Formats: sequence, structure tokens, C-alpha cells
Amino acid sequence: MRCASVVDLVQVASLALGLWTIGATAQSSSNNNGTSTKSQPLDIMLFHSLRRVGAPVVSPNQKNALFVTSYYNPEINKSTSYISCIDISTGNITQLTEDRPGTLVNNPIWFDDERFGFMRRGALYKQELKPDSSPDLLYNPPVAISNVAYRANSNLLAFMASVYPNASLTDSARSKRGEQSRFDSALVYDNLWARHWDEWTTVEKPNVFVIKLNHTEDGLWRLGDEINLTAKLPQCPDPRVRWCIDDYAISPSGEQIAFVTRPPTSNMTWSTNVDVFLVPTTGQSRPRLLTPRINGMASSPVFSSDGKRLAWLQMETPGYESDINRIYVHNIAARETTAIAYDWDLSPHSLAWSKDDKHLYATTSVKGRNLVIAIEVATGKREELTSTGAVGSVRPVDEKSMLLTHSAQDEPGDIHLLEVPSCKTKQLTHVNKELLKDVHLCPAEDFYFSGARSDKIHGWIVRPANFDRRKKYPMALLIHGGPQQAAVQAFSHAQWNPNMYANAGFATVVINFHGSAGYGQNFTDSIRHKWGDYPYVDLMRGIDYVTSKFSFVDASRMVALGGSYGGYMANWLNGHTDRFQALVAHDGKFNTISGYYGTDELWFPEWDLGKPWEIAGRAILEENNPERFAANFKTPTLFIQGEKDFRIPVTESLGAWAMLRRRNIPSRLVYFPDEGHWVNKPANSVRWYTEVLDWITAWTNTTAPYKIRQIEQQ
Repeated sequence: MRCASVVDLVQVASLALGLWTIGATAQSSSNNNGTSTKSQPLDIMLFHSLRRVGAPVVSPNQKNALFVTSYYNPEINKSTSYISCIDISTGNITQLTEDRPGTLVNNPIWFDDERFGFMRRGALYKQELKPDSSPDLLYNPPVAISNVAYRANSNLLAFMASVYPNASLTDSARSKRGEQSRFDSALVYDNLWARHWDEWTTVEKPNVFVIKLNHTEDGLWRLGDEINLTAKLPQCPDPRVRWCIDDYAISPSGEQIAFVTRPPTSNMTWSTNVDVFLVPTTGQSRPRLLTPRINGMASSPVFSSDGKRLAWLQMETPGYESDINRIYVHNIAARETTAIAYDWDLSPHSLAWSKDDKHLYATTSVKGRNLVIAIEVATGKREELTSTGAVGSVRPVDEKSMLLTHSAQDEPGDIHLLEVPSCKTKQLTHVNKELLKDVHLCPAEDFYFSGARSDKIHGWIVRPANFDRRKKYPMALLIHGGPQQAAVQAFSHAQWNPNMYANAGFATVVINFHGSAGYGQNFTDSIRHKWGDYPYVDLMRGIDYVTSKFSFVDASRMVALGGSYGGYMANWLNGHTDRFQALVAHDGKFNTISGYYGTDELWFPEWDLGKPWEIAGRAILEENNPERFAANFKTPTLFIQGEKDFRIPVTESLGAWAMLRRRNIPSRLVYFPDEGHWVNKPANSVRWYTEVLDWITAWTNTTAPYKIRQIEQQ
């Protein structure tokens, strides 16, 4: 199921406002009476207009960094992005590309300290590092390319492109055009890996390419011939399931590339095996497998600064997609791989080498935060470098500092400079300062209570906008997906931002129930076979705690909302309690049996619950099946579903909705024919929030501080 966690969907920022801070905590914009002093709410249109910053890209001389700022204008329904350069020492920012509605740029790279490149409309451009310079077209490939990287010392461009079997970029473009004259449109499959996430598989697969970029005497740049570095992998008889590259990394010298890929086998839908390969960029050698005896999922390869070692994240348990990520380090010359920090009980998300190669910087969830942890490679010793909010991209600058993106529950994403010895941070960008100067954003307030198994459960509450402690407020419970993920105190630009519900008048509660990441692997693993058990107990006891602890919460006006596993739990709640006035189930499983047969990744339900044709598996699936309790459903429910969601097929929401409508229980379906597991298109996100906030305010008799329905209902 793997619904994206808050961190997978945000660009993140710091609590500090341009000041050097240590372990800063968010402060509420309120007076001594507990009432907010900022009157403008974060309404739906303003929320979708907020700026987002991308990962910083540090220059070769370590003095500057490129970054992308993107935003959406709901009035004209257009998204825009542009590239800026920040002077790391002074914080001065220079905009480099045009900020014109509808113009989109991405993937900034450095050619040298004075020239940079970027992608626009599928083509690679180069430009001087001057505010008045204009871009020049460098490479207009015949097929779309992505993940572009450049190494100046070898004059090498690397990128990914989806191509036909054994075909060049040009041949693939020709084959693609030939598809338009096909006699029919049928796709024929023998392998179960027929679809994934939101796409049906085709013979086009992402491969890794390199091209020499030669500088001529007349000052021009000439491109050499493309080299497909994955072409020498063993041939697969079924072209629809052949090698598909997930990600890659290029060494500092440009001499080698490491990539991760799922082996094309008959068991792809029930195996989590993802391997790491290493290949010279000459294209003369077959890629070398680095994970021959490990059948878990590998990810995030990254070369050391001297290019002598390669690190990556490795799960070791076959079939378990939420296994703990171990850190593997491969000595390239010696061809030896070792695991470091093996005693660590948390699962990192990403890795970056320090400039002296003595440490790896890992990001990981820690009790509702996403922190940077420095790991000494030689000993495995660990040290937290941040303590609050959520860190996204980490980019080391030198041996004493790094750039990172950081946010908090009440602070959208910005770029910060972190001093490694002192752990001080300095905020370098303030992309939403003007937009949010009069807007109420409330921080998260932590609480703990005793949940299932008598374990200590963590949650937090976000108070409503214009909070007055003398009043009673409805409560919105947000239930995260996964289930082996976690809500973190970051600012989400997606559908589950607690401040959006707080600004509609709700006391908003988030609980990291059993199965959540960031509380030890045993806590994460505990949800296996217990989907409807431990998390349900945690949520009910959490509500008991909140309604007894916070006197401003009105226990008679509560709603619960969730997506993916959270949508499953909304259905489970409907069959087990009548404490909520309304529910929202986004892409949620209604029937664990049909849900197994209809999903795209079988390893997930097989590990978490079981196989429906086996007696033991069937019993566990039925024990955790919301549909088994359909006769108990009575709470009005809003169902939201994307047609292209192959993780939770559309029939799951249709089935639950049909049951409620047939029984005359108030319910509504919001259907997105062009969305998958998530709602990605900005206009659809506007509609999503409109329908959700309209639904929960109506059923709790709540008057939001702004007009929610600003777009016409179709």
C-alpha cells in the first residue's frame, strides 16, 4: 500500500527565521489569553499558492547553490518554477531564470563555477551565472530524459531515459511513433507485473545513459554518442518485464555509475528483491552485481567523495517492504561489503557522505520528527545533528557545514545552513514570508498515552485558528497511511496538512499508532496480522486521552480522515464505533480479500496479512476485513478515489460506497479519473480540500472562518 508519508510529499524548512539557533521550538502566534493574534486563515486557495523550494545543488567551489522555487496560481490554473542562486556565505539570492506563468524548469546542474544547466520541456539548457544572461539549448533528445548529472573532470553527462529493447534514443522515438499506426490497442501479459502504481507496463523501460560533452576550440560544446550502460545486462525473454532502473548515482570522477533495479523474474509481484549494480561509464563492461545473496530491497546508492566506496540502504528480509534499512558500504577496489551501525534500531531514508568521508549523514524518522543523524563510518557511532521538525534533502558543502531543506508543522519548507560541529542552523531562504505574514499557523503540541500492549503512544494536537480557550471546538483525527510509516511534524503541501483543518476550525489530532516508523523496528513490525487490532486500540485510547486532557475539544463533534491504510482504518472505524459524526476514506481498502486479488504488489498483503487461498492466511485476512462488519456501518462517509490507483483499485471505494448508499446511509463519492494513489494535480487538490472540508464542517455543524466552496460543484 505504501501511502506516501508526510515527508515523501513535502519540501521542508526550518523553525529559525534567519537567525542562528540551537534546537529551536515553534512558538504560537497567540497572546497571554491563548487567543491567536493573527486573523487571516490559511484558506484553500492561499495554501495552494504557497512556494516550494527544491533541493540545493552546491557549486564545485562550494560558494553557491542552485535551487528551484515552484508555485501554483489557482486563479489561472498554471504552475510555474524558476531557478535561483544563493551565495552560501552571505545568503544573497539571485534569480537566474524567468518567472513566467506556465514555465517549468527542473534538475539544475553545474557545468563549472560560472555556468549551470537545467531541464525545460524535455531539453537540456546551459546558462551563464549572471542575472541578465539567457539560456542556450545544449541537448534536445528525441525522447524524454530525467535525472541529469554532469562530471566536469570527465566531461560526462549522465541521465535516465525510457527506451525500447536494445534501441537507441532515436530508434525508440521512431518505435514510439510507429505505435500510433497499430492495428489494435491490446496489451498482452503473461507476467503478473502488468501494472504498477498508476501505469500499465510497456516495453519501454528506464535505462541509464552517458554522453561525452566535448568543448571545442571555438567555444562550442559538442555532444558525443550516447552509451547505454544497462545494455549488457542479461537479456530477458519477456520485454514487458525486462530491467527497469529505479535510481542511479555517478562517481565524483565520472568513471563509474551505480544503479538499483528489480530483477525481471516471474515472481516480481511477490518479491521485494531490488539489487545494486556497479558499471564503468565506458560501456565496455557488464554491470557487476553487488547484492548477489540478498533478496531484500536496496535503495539510495551514493559514492564517497573520493569515489573509493559506495554506500546504500539495504533491507534484508525477503518479502517485507517495511523491513529496517541497514547501511551497507562497499569498498570498490577490494570488492568487499560491510554493514555499519548494525545495532541501530531506526530505519534511515537517505544517505550523504561527509566531505572527508569519515561520516555518513542519514535522514530518519525519530518520534514524529525527521532528523539528520551523523554516523561515523569506522565505528557506527551516531549523533543527532537536528532535533526538531523535518529535514528533507541534505547536501554537504564542506567538512564543517551542509545545506538542507527543513520544515515544521507551522513552517513551510526553506533552505538552511547547518554547522556540523555546533549543530547551529541558519535559515537562508524565506520563500513564503510575505504570503504568510498575517496567516495563523499553529505548532504541534506533543502528548503521550498508554495504547495497545500498554506501549507508550505518541501523538500531537494542532489548535484551531484564532484559538480561544474558552470555546469548544470540533476535532479532526488524521490517520496516516502505510501502515508502516509515520506522520511527522513537517509542513505538507499535500492533502493531510494539519494546519488546513485547524484553519477550518478544527482541533486537529495526529497519532502514530502501532506500525509507525521512528519508534524502533519492533514497534513497526508489531502491526503484522494486527491491522484492525492494535492501531484501533491506539486511536480509541488516544481520543479518550485528548478529550479528557484538552477541555476545548468537543467530544460530540469528531471526525476521522485517512488515506491508503488510513482509508482502510476509516472503514474499520465505521464497523466498530459510532463516536464520529463523519468519516473520510481516501483510496482505502474495504475488502481485504478482493483487495489482495486486485492490487499490483502482492508482497505487501502477503507479508502483512496472508494469502487468501491458504487456511491460516484466509483467517487473518477475514479477521482484519472491514467488509465483514458491513452491517455495523452507520457513519456518514466521504469516499475519494483515483481511477489510476492500482495499489487500492477503484472497486474498493465503489464497494464501500455502494453498501452505504444501498442502506440509505449518507455518503458521497469524489472520483478523479486522472489521478492514482495520490492527488497530484494542483487543481484536483483544490477540489479535494474543498470537498473534504465542506463534508466535515457540515457534519459537525462548524462554520469555517472563510468560504470553503470557492469553486463550483460539478
